[in-house]
Amino acid sequence: MGRHRTDELDDGYHAPRRRSSSGRGRVLVPLAGALALAILLGVAAFVIFNRERGCTGDPLALRVVATPDLSPALNKVAGSFNKTGKAVDGRCLAVTIVRESAAKSANSLVNGKLDADMWIADSSLMVGRLRAGEAGAGLPGPSGSIATSPIVLVAAKSAAANLAKSLQPSWQGLISVANVANADGPGKKVRVLALDPAKNSAGLGALVAAAGAAKEAGLGDEQLVGALKKLSEQIAADPAALLASLTVKSGSKVPVGVSSEQSVWAHNAKKSASPVVPLYPEDGTLSLDYPVVITSKDPVKQRAAAAFQQELGTEAAQRTLREHGFRTPDGKGGSALAEDKGFAAAAPQALPSPDVKNVASMAQMWSRLNLGTRMLALLDVSGTMAYPVPGTGMTRMQAITKIAGEGLALFEADSEIGVWSFSTLLDGQKDYKELISVGPLSEMVDGVPRKQILGQQLATVQPKATGDTGLNDTLMAAYAEMKSTYERDKINTILILTDGAGNDDPTGKVTNAQMVEFLKKEYDPKRPVNLLIIAFGPDAPKGKKQMDAMAEASGGEAYIAANILDVRKFFVQGMKRRLCAPNC
Repeated sequence: MGRHRTDELDDGYHAPRRRSSSGRGRVLVPLAGALALAILLGVAAFVIFNRERGCTGDPLALRVVATPDLSPALNKVAGSFNKTGKAVDGRCLAVTIVRESAAKSANSLVNGKLDADMWIADSSLMVGRLRAGEAGAGLPGPSGSIATSPIVLVAAKSAAANLAKSLQPSWQGLISVANVANADGPGKKVRVLALDPAKNSAGLGALVAAAGAAKEAGLGDEQLVGALKKLSEQIAADPAALLASLTVKSGSKVPVGVSSEQSVWAHNAKKSASPVVPLYPEDGTLSLDYPVVITSKDPVKQRAAAAFQQELGTEAAQRTLREHGFRTPDGKGGSALAEDKGFAAAAPQALPSPDVKNVASMAQMWSRLNLGTRMLALLDVSGTMAYPVPGTGMTRMQAITKIAGEGLALFEADSEIGVWSFSTLLDGQKDYKELISVGPLSEMVDGVPRKQILGQQLATVQPKATGDTGLNDTLMAAYAEMKSTYERDKINTILILTDGAGNDDPTGKVTNAQMVEFLKKEYDPKRPVNLLIIAFGPDAPKGKKQMDAMAEASGGEAYIAANILDVRKFFVQGMKRRLCAPNC
């Protein structure tokens, strides 16, 4: 009779062999069993829980792209929402918030590359402008607003009292202090910082509001253009950078900027040691309104997006948004915007919503004003420049170089500028001589910044006592030079600074009539090189007719300066022509 094994069963299961008396096996076996039981119970609980919530299958993922200022509040709302078990077609919603700038999202949306089922931009201005363009004509429109935040002026809390002496908190006041043409105005005491309208909706809204205020106040285009040009020189890419710079001392000017009210709250919440305060424009303002755009084309995702949008309108979600410094769509604020923290209890007066064409026009104005500058300045050094200017105590040469310094000081560091002097026979048989080549003012030339060399040249240049005025030969050479080196991304200009006597060159090869015909022939509206002629002195009126003819032939302008400070206005008027070029 064979030996029977009690550890063999008919179903093939083999019981484990008995281990040694170390005890390890006795511990592992119950643990393994407990773990298996826990997993089974967990799965069962998950299934039962989802069934109770009406969910089956995999969660329905909803990807929401929102602006950085909005993301913290939305993450909190989404976290609570995901726990509620809200279902669409029997599948529980799982909302994910993705943080991205509105400008980047807008660009991706137009190019068909936005990875989102729902987009919450910061402003209807941006969405409307996007949809008005050819590329965005088929894009969906907003389906509502979830919050608002007024666009305000802002300053360091420590500087607000001093600022009040120089700046009226209004868009009209902002234009006044930023006007580059008013050298002796309030801008001497205030430094204005701007948000780039091309990248930030608060910056775009401020631009539109300021332009509307200028029109309402009857201010001329020159004042607006001068202010916008100045603003473009001190620009921040985002509110955080702008607000941080307000608390950094730089010279004697008090800095003031533009931001959304919510950005002020966010800055103070993070940097309580260097607080800033909102200055509410007395002439009213526009607000960021955080519109919802449902971008998914999937009907199920569209219903899911609508469900989350509905959640964003609940009292709980709105309370969360108010806790993060936002106002409700109707302007109601929460404790975050308390008066003892420097905020206004009631929302500021709302300006009428601008139409899409107006917004697009202002954006285009900003873009054109901020095209780079490439300029060759022709400086008259003929014998008549040694004559005194009655009532000024200066010679014509001194006055012209001072005018040149005033004008060239208006250009930013990346402007490309060079200078030729002209008279007769200055460089062999040539009537002109290059003092410094055209290039960026910030560029180093022989170890010295070009801007510094320009200043030195203007300070030391002297008239040629026996020199005539070889303007036409010089201008023909300069025009050929600027056309051959034309740069499409810049405004290409020839600036003539003279006493206005015009061409006076006995040995010259080009007559006045030939000069005008040359300019008419060479001017190309697709690659325009414009003349800006500024004359100063008693002889200027005599040459005005010829100056006007040359300027008109090249799509430019000619001016006679009554005093040196007029030159700032002339440069601003020249900048204004950028808005209509080449069809001015």
